Amino acid sequence: MAQNFKSLGLNKNLIKGLNELGIVKPTQIQEEAIPLLLEGNAHLVGQAQTGTGKTAAYGLPILERINANQKSIQALILCPTRELSQQVAKQLFKFTKYTEKIFTEAVYGGEKIDIQIKNLSRPTHIVVATPGRLIDLLNRKAIDLSQVHTVVLDEADEMLSMGFKQQLDEILSALRNVENKWLFSATMPHGIKQIVNQHMAEDAHRIQISRDVVNKNIEHKFLQCEEVDKLPILLDFLRSKKGERGIIFCKTKAATAKLAKQLIAKNVAAEALQGDMLQKERDKVMRAFKNESLRLLVATDIAARGLDIDQLPHVINVDLPNVAADYVHRIGRTGRAGAAGEAISLVSADEIDQLKDIEKLIGNKLQRVYVDGFEPTHDAPDSYSLTK
Repeated sequence: MAQNFKSLGLNKNLIKGLNELGIVKPTQIQEEAIPLLLEGNAHLVGQAQTGTGKTAAYGLPILERINANQKSIQALILCPTRELSQQVAKQLFKFTKYTEKIFTEAVYGGEKIDIQIKNLSRPTHIVVATPGRLIDLLNRKAIDLSQVHTVVLDEADEMLSMGFKQQLDEILSALRNVENKWLFSATMPHGIKQIVNQHMAEDAHRIQISRDVVNKNIEHKFLQCEEVDKLPILLDFLRSKKGERGIIFCKTKAATAKLAKQLIAKNVAAEALQGDMLQKERDKVMRAFKNESLRLLVATDIAARGLDIDQLPHVINVDLPNVAADYVHRIGRTGRAGAAGEAISLVSADEIDQLKDIEKLIGNKLQRVYVDGFEPTHDAPDSYSLTK
């Protein structure tokens, strides 16, 4: 494995910026992708789980390819959510501290399009966009992609699950002659294979970092209980963790709002994060979480991707997701950058089939635990005495 980024072919100014960020040793996806993408024009399909450094794996080669003197959009990065779009743009900005000025603009729904059109009138080399907002800009003829030489689909499976297939087909068809198309995804469902077959070269390079769908550093546990008992069990677990931070996932916006209120009523520093919130409200919650004045995020699956946060000790699923692949995205918030993580799921009898789908997808059984494993603060009722 490469010991540093110099051996991968990056220029010294990018490496200087990486060193300042504490990024000194390439991850496996970076080691395999960066030399390939620096070598020449190529189509690439990369499969790697979340938290493995995919942004740098494609972002650093893009920055190497940008002509800073050419005042046009040269690279397009498509992301499923505004949070991930913001994070990617921020990361690229950090990488370029010691390089020539390379300008990146993030465009996404939830912000007035007129403001984004105005921002795009400035010199822009890289655009990071959600598919829906990019289509809106193209329809208004407010963005010029004629000079784009590189297109990246980041978290492609998530864009598919969010219903962006038609928009992706439209965008990629408009950019059919682009010489570099790079697709990165944690999973490879049928829809992703269709996109690859339709829009990418037959000889596209393929990188699969691991046959494991999920991070080996994450410990997977589940506790079966009645729906009505999930809140007291959750509270017992949180008390046992003595202030550790984490994300709690619920299925619906209503469930998210309700649980956040219940936790706040029990003096737990928690806030909801879901798609109906205004952008400024979501930004306020994220600022509080990042500066650690907020202990817990109670979130829908919108928070499963693209959150610019440090390592979290645990992720808790109060509800299992409807789609097994979403479990992989949720737990990707823990066990990042080589650290250990814990994923805990509270499973009702109605969710057993979903649990089996998850176990099939990740190729492993979740460890079944009981209330004693959560160090409850009261005597566990008989209804928790489950048998294996």
